[in-house]
Amino acid sequence: MDLKASHSAPILTDPTPISKPRLGIHDSLLPYSTAGVFSQGPFLTIQWKKPGVFDDVRSTNWLDAMKSSSPRNLIKNNGTDFSSNDMDLAYRNWMLKYPSALTSFEQIANNAKGKRIALFLDYDGTLSPIVDNPDHAFMSIAMRAAVRNVAKYIPTAIISGRSREKVRKFVGLKELYYAGSHGMDIMGPLLPSNDPTTEVKEGNLYQPASEFLPMINEVFESLVEITKNIKGAKVEDNKFCVSVHYRNVDEKSWTTVAQYVQDTLKHYPRLRLTHGRMVLEIRPVLKWDKGKAVEFLLETLGLSNCDDVLPIYVGDDRTDEDAFKFLREGNRGLGILVTPAPKESNAYYSLRDPSEVMEFINSLVMHKKSVSR
Repeated sequence: MDLKASHSAPILTDPTPISKPRLGIHDSLLPYSTAGVFSQGPFLTIQWKKPGVFDDVRSTNWLDAMKSSSPRNLIKNNGTDFSSNDMDLAYRNWMLKYPSALTSFEQIANNAKGKRIALFLDYDGTLSPIVDNPDHAFMSIAMRAAVRNVAKYIPTAIISGRSREKVRKFVGLKELYYAGSHGMDIMGPLLPSNDPTTEVKEGNLYQPASEFLPMINEVFESLVEITKNIKGAKVEDNKFCVSVHYRNVDEKSWTTVAQYVQDTLKHYPRLRLTHGRMVLEIRPVLKWDKGKAVEFLLETLGLSNCDDVLPIYVGDDRTDEDAFKFLREGNRGLGILVTPAPKESNAYYSLRDPSEVMEFINSLVMHKKSVSR
C-alpha cells in the first residue's frame, strides 16, 4: 500500500471534557479522588503519592536521581570511571542487546514489508543536540530537511517535554503532528482550508490536563522567584509542565534547587515531580505520558490495532521510555534509544546521536521510495 497516497493527515477531533469517555481511556485519566486513589478505569489504579516526591524514583533519593541523570555520570559504573577504551568496549557489548538501527536497517525494513510506518520523534537530544541553554537547542538545516522529507511518505509526529508551541517553532514544519508537554498538548498538521479567504487551518487540540493550567502557572511563577538567585538555574514554562534545569548550576547547589522544588510542591498535591536529563519536571497527577500520546495519535491516524502498521519511536530520555514500553508491549512497534553510553531501556535498537538519527530518517525515506516504485 502506498502510504503517501493513504496519508490524508486527519484532523484531531475536538477535545472532550475530562469527565467524559474518549477512546476508551479517559476514566483512567481522572485525578485522584478525595480518598487519595485514582478513579477506576481500564488501566491500573494508582495510589496518591505524597506531594513533591519523585514518582519515578524508588530505591534512590532525589539527589542521587539528579546525579544519575547527569551526562558527566553516564560513563560511570559503581562510582568507577571508564577509560575511553573501556567505554568503547562497554558500548559494543551493550549494543549486542540494543543493536544499531543503522546496521540493523535491513532487518527493520524487512519487518516493515507490507506495513504502514508511523514515525514518532523526541526533540532534544534526538533531533537537536543537548546544549547548555535550552533556548538554543536548534536543529540543523539538514535535519529539518530530513524530517520534512520523511513526512511526505510517513505520518510523522514530534513528542516533546517542551511546550507544543515552542517545539513547533524549533522544528518549523507545518506538516507534522506535535505533542508538547510530554503528550498533554496535541495538535494535527496545518492543512489547506476550504475557505478561500484562509490559507490554512490547524488540527484541533487535545489537552487532557487543561484543568491543571492555573496551578501549573502558579508553580512556574513561584519557582522563577525563589530560584532567581541560584546561578545557572533556569525555570521553563512548558504549558502543562514546568521544567527546572540545573545543567548550569554548581553541583553544590543541586540540593538547594531540589529542596526549593519540593517545598513548592507541598502546596500542590495534584502535581508530581519527575526528572529527566539534568532537569526536574513538575507535571499533573494524571495518567498520561508519551506512551499514551503515541496510542492517541495512532488511533487518530486510524493506525491502532492494525496488523499492517509499524510504529517507530526515536528518543533519548527517561520520559521516552513510556513510549518504548507501550510499543514493546504486544509487539506493537519499535523503540530506538539515542544515547552515547550504555543504559537499560525498553527500546529494541539504538543510535548514538542526532547525526545518526538523521541518517536513519534518510534511510526510511529511501526505503519508502524503493517500495513505492
